[in-house]
Amino acid sequence: MIFHPILGLARIHSHRRGKSHSIRPTSKRAPTWSTYSADEIMTQIVKMAKDGLTPSEIGLRLRDEYSVPLVKPVLGKSILEILEENGLRPSLPEELDRLIKKAKRLQEHLKAHKGDRKNVRSLELLEAKIHRLSKYYKSRGLLPEDWKYVTVVAQLM
Repeated sequence: MIFHPILGLARIHSHRRGKSHSIRPTSKRAPTWSTYSADEIMTQIVKMAKDGLTPSEIGLRLRDEYSVPLVKPVLGKSILEILEENGLRPSLPEELDRLIKKAKRLQEHLKAHKGDRKNVRSLELLEAKIHRLSKYYKSRGLLPEDWKYVTVVAQLM
């Protein structure tokens, strides 16, 4: 069984299967109906990244507004590789960053509502996901080995 960081984590703490996802285009070739050249797409990607969009948001905007279904068949590289070439790669992987932001929002909630035991458990599960995902990214070399997420659940008890 192959471990996928997002799909594996989605089902770890629940008994559901998680069926919500988008369908990728069937053809891996560059579409003939797309009117944008590779240079135009590249400049749009760099511009959107400078505006503060994440790689997945850039992909969604290219798909919805510029009618580019996939970047890789057109450019031969992924959005993340293009951002890395231009020095715009995010410091943290996107999934990990979103989990950390979610944990911070939950911590703020628990500071205001100290008796909310159900969300203390949710924070425990969320921090377990963060630790597991950070271990995965450290093994892949996408995070420095000394990177550490400080657990807050112990302070709440």
